[in-house]
Amino acid sequence: MLYKFKSKASGDLIMLEPNGRRVLEVIGKDAGPQGIILPDQMPAAISALESAIAQEESAQKEAAGTQAHDNAGRDPAVSLRQRAVPFLDMLRRCQAQNAEVTWGT
Repeated sequence: MLYKFKSKASGDLIMLEPNGRRVLEVIGKDAGPQGIILPDQMPAAISALESAIAQEESAQKEAAGTQAHDNAGRDPAVSLRQRAVPFLDMLRRCQAQNAEVTWGT
């Protein structure tokens, strides 16, 4: 399943189901097959995503020392920051233009 986020203020953004679900859960939205984020909900959504990114990065720094030898030769996992930056950009653009974000599968 894919999540396709749409808005009149930005281009479409497509995420795989696990990534889209995680982003929606972080911002407090039901990760159902369809939904909407209204402009007045965007500041809280942006703040929640930024906070979750900071928490993940802090946890990764703490774990980095203990896992350095365990992860030798492995590719690092894709972080929430990498997944969420395009979505954060979309939210900021939409907030500036007072446009909602909708999604469907």
